[in-house]
Amino acid sequence: MTAQPTDIATYNFAYLDEQTKRMIRRAILKGIAIPGYQVPFASREMPMPYGWGTGGVQVTASIIGPDDVLKVIDQGADDTTNAVSIRAFFKKVANVAVTTETAKATIIQTRHRIPEHPLTSGQVLVYQVPIPEPLRFLEPRETETRKMHALEEYGLMHVKLYEDIARHGRIATTYAYPVKVEGRYVMDPSPTPKFDNPKMHRSPALQLFGAGREKRIYALPPFTDVVSLDFEDHPFEVQTFDQPCALCAAENVYLDEVILDDHGDHMFVCSDTDHCEKRREQGRRGDLAPETMEPTQ
Repeated sequence: MTAQPTDIATYNFAYLDEQTKRMIRRAILKGIAIPGYQVPFASREMPMPYGWGTGGVQVTASIIGPDDVLKVIDQGADDTTNAVSIRAFFKKVANVAVTTETAKATIIQTRHRIPEHPLTSGQVLVYQVPIPEPLRFLEPRETETRKMHALEEYGLMHVKLYEDIARHGRIATTYAYPVKVEGRYVMDPSPTPKFDNPKMHRSPALQLFGAGREKRIYALPPFTDVVSLDFEDHPFEVQTFDQPCALCAAENVYLDEVILDDHGDHMFVCSDTDHCEKRREQGRRGDLAPETMEPTQ
């Protein structure tokens, strides 16, 4: 009997084969057991180039189940190319439910932001990480950085922060701000703005970090102590903004600058599109809010 031709490709659930998923899950479990420690893993080729979230996609593919609800954000937004593409990828190869609402998601894959809506127990936040080694730009030799982590020798990192103070009068690092996990490992929180660092501290959600190109996985179990490095006379501070969101009037959130025209006119809007939309649905409007809202695709 001749099989009927079909245009629909068939995949194993969530694309990866089961043996690869088990290998990645073992690396995740080790990362959870040793918070902040970079666990090597055999990263696989994915149907996207390195640097576009292959590590995060492999972690998500290894933990997602048929009953999960997936949310994907890129720089806080649900409607950018990276977020839409990865969301469509998992909808095709896993046939799972997807959402743009933080509160409804069981797994949130993110590139460079933590949602403004507080995460809860049972949720998993998966970070796409380009460079997992916090000491990479201070000591490029991997053999040496592994020794430094083993010996808990982080003097170079403190020197780097001190050089910021000497040059600028303050710690000028604004993203990928190093943190110390459970008083032991210094960790790169991925290129999230330092505004998001306090959200990592004792979060009830499980946080997983996947670096596909660098072949590393690390993790923060729920309620883990995550402290940003600083000095007694120069304590850690998050960014502040002089004006609220122009669309929803939100304050104390991370804002993106949007250029409006060729004359340099601009506005600041919430980086987290779901948070901004929810506030506007509640009737909160900023100075430049449109009369009607366009739904997120």
